[in-house]
Amino acid sequence: MKTKLFKDRIHIFSFLFFLISPIYAIFSQSDTIAVDYSKPCNWAVLPGNSPEQLQRFGAKSLNDSIDVFYVYPTLLTDKKDKRWNVEMEDSIQHEMVLNGPIQFQLSAFSEAGNLYAPYYRQAHLRSYYELENGGKEALLFAYADVKSAFEYYLKHYNKGKGIILVGHSQGSTHLGFILRDYFDGKKLQDQLIAAYIPGIGFEKNEFQTIPLMTDSSQIGGFVTWNTFKRKLDKESYVFYKNKACINPVTWNTTEVAGRELHRGFLFSNGKFYKQSFSTHLGNGIVWISTPHFPFRYLAFTMKHYHVGDINLFWEDIRLNVLYRARMYKEKH
Repeated sequence: MKTKLFKDRIHIFSFLFFLISPIYAIFSQSDTIAVDYSKPCNWAVLPGNSPEQLQRFGAKSLNDSIDVFYVYPTLLTDKKDKRWNVEMEDSIQHEMVLNGPIQFQLSAFSEAGNLYAPYYRQAHLRSYYELENGGKEALLFAYADVKSAFEYYLKHYNKGKGIILVGHSQGSTHLGFILRDYFDGKKLQDQLIAAYIPGIGFEKNEFQTIPLMTDSSQIGGFVTWNTFKRKLDKESYVFYKNKACINPVTWNTTEVAGRELHRGFLFSNGKFYKQSFSTHLGNGIVWISTPHFPFRYLAFTMKHYHVGDINLFWEDIRLNVLYRARMYKEKH
C-alpha cells in the first residue's frame, strides 16, 4: 500500500477538466524549456531498459504488437515543499517513482506489451485544491510534459501497435486529456485496447466515443474505480459520488464479489496475498472489506485505500489486461 509514497486524496478531474481546458493553448506557449524525450534518461522505463524493480515480473519482447504507456501518480505531497512542480533532474523523485509506482503499479502490466513510462514534472498535490492560486498552471505544466512524451512515443516507437494506457490519480488526470486530445473520435482510437485510469472521478460519459467498459473482454474503452473502506471517508467520497466505477475483480458492475474471487494483491514487502477481501460496488466507488493478510492491522490506520487502487487488485489486473490484449490480437 506504500502509504508514504501515495498520499493523493483530493481529486476533482471533471471540474478541473472544465476549468483549465480553455487556457491550455495559452499556457502551452510559455517559454519554459521542453523536456527532450529523445534522451533515455527522461524515461523511467523503455523497452529493453527495464529498471531492476520490474525485472522479476517479466517483460514482453521488443517485437510484441502491443504497447503500454504509463503515467504515475503524485509523489510530491509534502506540505512543507513549496514547489508547484518537480524538476526533471530531481533524483530523489526518480527513486520514489521507481521504488513506488513502477514497482507496485506498472508491474501488473509488464507481461502485456512493451513498457513506456516517462518522467514528467508532476504537479504538487495541493494543485488540485488551489486551482486558482497556481494549481491549474502547475497541472497544465505537468500535462505538457506527458503530452510531449506521448507525441514522441507515437512518432518514434509505436509504429501502429495496439495501445494500453495506464495511470493512477494525477497520472489518470493526464491520461484523461491524452484520451481527449488523441483518441476520442480520432483515427488513433482504432489502436486503443484499454485505458486503466483509476483514482480520479471520471463521468460515465466523460468522452464522446470512448465508452466505460463493463465487461472483462471489451476493448476500445476505459475502466476506472476508486477504492474505499466500508466506513466511507466522506471528505474524499464527495469527489467520486455518481462518477464512473466498475468492480476491478469482476470487471463489470457486479455489486458484490466474495473473497474467493479476489485473485491477489501485491504488498509493499513484495509478497502476494490471495482471496484477501470482498469487493462491493457503491455509487462511484468500490469499497472492500478489511484485507486478510499478516499486516492486517495497518488497514485500520488508513482513512481509505486510494493508495492501493492498483496493487490491491494486482493479480486481477494482470489477468484482465492479458485477456483484453488477447481479444485485441484476435480482432486485428
